[in-house]
Amino acid sequence: MKEFAVYTLARLGVFVASYAVVAGIYLLVTGGEQLPLLWPLLLAAAISAVVSYPLLRIPRERFAAVVDRRAHRASESFERARSREDVD
Repeated sequence: MKEFAVYTLARLGVFVASYAVVAGIYLLVTGGEQLPLLWPLLLAAAISAVVSYPLLRIPRERFAAVVDRRAHRASESFERARSREDVD
């Protein structure tokens, strides 16, 4: 599933970039104090979720199309197997 890997890596990249921006701003504002662990991660997660929704629309749609095709094929296969059981 190439689309899954592309979308996942893109989401991870957006998160890392968001974290770098949040950490950089914090370090600039505080003059280089020690960076706390939890709140920059939470803020970066929120920012990356908001940013990735419009930014990663195309990879998300491609991934969704692959999942939909696979689900459709599995459903058809299940229906064929079920109809064979009804015939016997």
